[in-house]
Amino acid sequence: MFRHREVCTHMVDAVLHTAATASSNATNISTLWFLVAAALVLIMTPGVAFFYGGMTKAKSSVSMMMLTFGSMSLVGVLWVLYGYSMTFSASDGSSWLIPKFLANPFANAGLGDFLSFKDGAFDLSVANGNSLAFAGFQATFAIITVSLITGALADRAKFGAFMWFTGFWVTLVYFPVASWVWGTGWIGSLNIGGFTVNDFAGGTAVHINAGSAALALALVLGQRHGFKKNIPGMGNNKALVLLGASLLWFGWFGFNAGSEGDVDGVAALAWINTLAAPAAAAVAWLLMEKLVNGKSTSIGAGSGIVAGLVAITPACNILTPFWAVILGFLVGVVCSFAVNWKYKLGYDDSLDVVGVHFLGGWIGTLYIGLFGQGVGLFTGGGNLDQFLVQFIAAAGVTIWSFGISYIIGMIIKAVGGFRVSDEIEDSGIDVAMHGESAYVLSE
Repeated sequence: MFRHREVCTHMVDAVLHTAATASSNATNISTLWFLVAAALVLIMTPGVAFFYGGMTKAKSSVSMMMLTFGSMSLVGVLWVLYGYSMTFSASDGSSWLIPKFLANPFANAGLGDFLSFKDGAFDLSVANGNSLAFAGFQATFAIITVSLITGALADRAKFGAFMWFTGFWVTLVYFPVASWVWGTGWIGSLNIGGFTVNDFAGGTAVHINAGSAALALALVLGQRHGFKKNIPGMGNNKALVLLGASLLWFGWFGFNAGSEGDVDGVAALAWINTLAAPAAAAVAWLLMEKLVNGKSTSIGAGSGIVAGLVAITPACNILTPFWAVILGFLVGVVCSFAVNWKYKLGYDDSLDVVGVHFLGGWIGTLYIGLFGQGVGLFTGGGNLDQFLVQFIAAAGVTIWSFGISYIIGMIIKAVGGFRVSDEIEDSGIDVAMHGESAYVLSE
C-alpha cells in the first residue's frame, strides 16, 4: 500500500515537472517571438525615414530623416523611464494627479520590477524575461507611431521643436491611448451587447492616433511656400521610397503577427493577411493611377502597400484572407483619391499621413464591424454592435489625439516657434538645421 502511494507520488511529481517544463518552454518560445518581432518592428522606423526622405525635396531629405531618428531615440528613453509603466500599470484613481482613466507612470518606472539582483548577478525568471521582451516589443510601437507623424511636417519644421513635441505627445497622447486600447483603459473594456473592440495591432492606437496628430500639426504649421499639386522637387529619390516601403512591409509581419505573442494559428492568419491586403491595395492604387493619370508610379506602389498595411493592422486576426484582399482593394482605391483632398481642403499634409494612415486606420477599424469573422454585420449574424464599438473607439482616439496635439503644437509655436523662417525654407532646411546635404554631387 505504501509502495503504491510512493509510486503515485512520484508519478504526480513527474507530471507536474513535465507540465512545468512545458509551460516554461512555451514561455521561452513566446519570449523568442517577441524579441524577433520587436526587431522586425524596429526596422520599420528607418523604413519610414527612407520612405519619407525619398518623397520630400532633395534639400529637405536629411531633415526629414532626422525627425524620425531623433524621435526614435527620445521615445526609446521615455519608454524605459515611464512609458511602459504609464501604458500597462493601472491607476486605482486614488490620486488627483493620476486619475483612473490614466495608467500609473510610477508603478514600474525604469522597468525595475522585472529585475532582481542577488549573489552578484541578475536573477531573471522565465516570466520576467517574457515581460521584458513584451516591454521591448511594445516600445517599438510607440517609436513607429511618432515617426509616422513626421510626414506631415516636411520642408518646414524645426528639429528641436519637434523633439519637444515628441516628448509631450507620447506622454499625453500615445501612452494614455495605448493604455486605453491594450492596457486597462476604457477602449479595451468597452462592451456593447457582448461585442468588444478589436484592435489587434494598432489601427486606433497607432494609425488613427498618428494621423490625427499629423492633421493637427499640418494646421499649426500652415502650408509650404507654393503649396500645390506636384510641387517641384518632390520625390527626390524613388529608390529610397521603394526601399522604405519594402522595409515597412518586411517589418510589418512582426508588427501584426508578433502582436499575438505566440507562435500559433492566429499569428499565421495575421501573417497571411499582412501579405494579402497590401498586395491588393498596391494593385488597386496602381490601377487608379493608370486610369486617372495614364501612368502608374513608384510612389503610388509604395503608398498603396502602406495603405493596405495600415488597414489590415487592426483586423489581421479576424478576417479571412479573402476579406483581407477585398479590404486591400477598397483602401487602395479610396486612399489613392483621398491624398488629393488636401489640395481641395487647404491643409498641407506634406506626405499624406492623413490620407493614408488616418483614413486607412479608420477604414480597417470599421471594416471589422462589417466583415470580421463571427462579429461583422455580413459575417456574424447581421448585428451592428461590433461596428458601433469600433466606431466609438476610433472616434475617441481621433478627438483626444487631434485636440491634445493641436494644443501642444500651438504652445510650442507660441513659445519658441515650430516652423523655420521663410529664408531657410526656400534655401533648404538641411544645411540650415543640420549642416549637411543628402547628396554631394561634387567635391
